[in-house]
Amino acid sequence: MKITLDQLQVLDAIDHHGSFTAAAAVLHRVPSALSHAVAKLESDLGTPLFIREGRRAILNDAGRSLLTDGRHLLRAAQELERRVQRIATGWEAELRIGIDAIIPSERIFPLIRRFYDAGHHTRISLANEVLGGTWDALAADRADLVLGAPGDPPARGGISSRLLCRTVMRLVVAAGHPLASWQGPLPSSELMRHRAIVIADTSRELSARTIGLLEGQDVLRVPDMRAKAQAQIAGLGVGHLPAWLADPEIAAGRLVELQLADPRPALQSHIAWRNRQIGKALRWFLDELAQPATLAMLSEGLGSS
Repeated sequence: MKITLDQLQVLDAIDHHGSFTAAAAVLHRVPSALSHAVAKLESDLGTPLFIREGRRAILNDAGRSLLTDGRHLLRAAQELERRVQRIATGWEAELRIGIDAIIPSERIFPLIRRFYDAGHHTRISLANEVLGGTWDALAADRADLVLGAPGDPPARGGISSRLLCRTVMRLVVAAGHPLASWQGPLPSSELMRHRAIVIADTSRELSARTIGLLEGQDVLRVPDMRAKAQAQIAGLGVGHLPAWLADPEIAAGRLVELQLADPRPALQSHIAWRNRQIGKALRWFLDELAQPATLAMLSEGLGSS
């Protein structure tokens, strides 16, 4: 075969990180090794795969087509490795947990501490996801378990879920924002005239989702929920925040809550997981996440269970 899994992994890293140098750092290899791997693949296939623009490397149409299908092979190979390890011991070598931006990552630390204190040695990997990116992480095999997945699950097999809580978000602006003095319920037509502060959906394969964003509304995208709160406190725009972030700022007078004329319903947030051949580490976390005290810890300041 002219294509190897190693070469596909190199293409995937370059595509995600934008350059040979950045990809080499992630893969713990030297850039020349990646250049050699790509050059050999291009030579074997008889076609270039990248467009070089300065230090950036961008896949051309042939490279994009190869990587799109190649990622299915990479996921299959990774899942095969994990399946063999689970069959051999029952314990996963690694458990990947995705956490939606609405939940502070540190809330899961006590749970991980209990896992380690129980003497379990499965490696835990945490990643932040946003909106549909939580479901996408499961569907695309980036995560085994996700916390706070919003809305309905995708129409795909292999995923199970249960309700974490019904999330109620506060629509807030800075005290000095033009909307702060608005009297009465705020119509969508007026809201659309003002910039929204949003966190971009992290989906890679499934369709991206938006919540509370009006079509045609100007946006400022920020990297995480705390940055979103700070951007709104700075008066840069309007947006929804969870109660655990919004309420202290409202009490301090830095943010003002608005009421929509057409308020959106509470959003269901879920615990979700890949349900094919559940290993012992995932089962341990699912059992712990069924405990009322653990659920209360995760969902505090988000809404109602």
